[in-house]
Amino acid sequence: MNLLVTGGCGFIGSNFIRHLLIGEGTRPTLLVNLDKLTYAGNPANLVDLASDPRYHFVRGDIGDEPLVGRLLREHRIDAVIHFAAESHVDRSIDSPEPFIQTNVVGTLRLLNAFRIYWRDQPADRRDRLRFLHISTDEVYGTLAPGEPAFREDTPFAPNSPYAASKAASDHLVRSFHHTYGLPVLTTNCSNNYGPYHFPEKLIPLMILNALETKPLPVYGDGLQVRDWLYVVDHARAIDLVLHRGRLGQTYNVGGLNEMPNLDLVRQLCDLLDRKAPRPGGASYRDLITHVPDRPGHDRRYAIDCAKIRNELGWQPQETFTTGLEKTVDWFLANRAWAADITEKRYQRERLGSPTNQE
Repeated sequence: MNLLVTGGCGFIGSNFIRHLLIGEGTRPTLLVNLDKLTYAGNPANLVDLASDPRYHFVRGDIGDEPLVGRLLREHRIDAVIHFAAESHVDRSIDSPEPFIQTNVVGTLRLLNAFRIYWRDQPADRRDRLRFLHISTDEVYGTLAPGEPAFREDTPFAPNSPYAASKAASDHLVRSFHHTYGLPVLTTNCSNNYGPYHFPEKLIPLMILNALETKPLPVYGDGLQVRDWLYVVDHARAIDLVLHRGRLGQTYNVGGLNEMPNLDLVRQLCDLLDRKAPRPGGASYRDLITHVPDRPGHDRRYAIDCAKIRNELGWQPQETFTTGLEKTVDWFLANRAWAADITEKRYQRERLGSPTNQE
């Protein structure tokens, strides 16, 4: 297949591309990566693939319909895998409009370009084309303790501007299937973690702050529960859905690792105590600092993975213990990667602030 991946220089997108080209994924003939390279897009995530003849990078906007249409035609694209999105909750609270522009308007224009391309193909080729939309569990809202996990038929109840913009994009994708017959698929995932995770997100923020002996800011009581999915397991799920998923369907992808944020931070501290102990022997737990909670902070997310497990045979290969250790090891071995981002792109921002943890 010839693939067009949007937002492929971001955290999940770059791990997906690496999974296909040098990991255990289904090998594409050609992979075109379209990325605008905003604050979260980092070409360094894929620098070792630059000379791979199967890989082609294009800097551009998913909202540029003529550009997208040209890429689809010139490269005879068989499938679009749509990662590109504004995805940081705190940024959406500070300024919702970019989230509407990228996640809603951008997705609409991408769908329009793909629909025209799909419409103009011969009937036998139309049957082989795919549009796979990557979304989030946050569209479902929040869960109380003991409530059943989110299923694919759970009603949408987004509680942040980010979640609302992703819910809108999910609805657009669904509507293009039912209105035009577009061959679409959607995945809704839980919180990802792993290599190349953007430094302002919770897990890398805590690792990097700890190594610099900075405070480890935890929102409120720290009892907000999240389901953590190792990013390579997510890439495996996307690959399966792309090739074997039923058209028009949504598949929830979770790590089966529900954990309160405070427990997660403590576990990270214990790992770092063992792998990179502080001078003098003090524990990194001493750096944990509770800060005022975020407005409208959802208390719990959890994903029911029964559908993708039963239909496609997927289940996560990493436990939270193994995945978290791999993540810590990666950040310890790649401190220059994170330093490059924080020094060049965040000279005017405070990485150690309690913002942008999801």
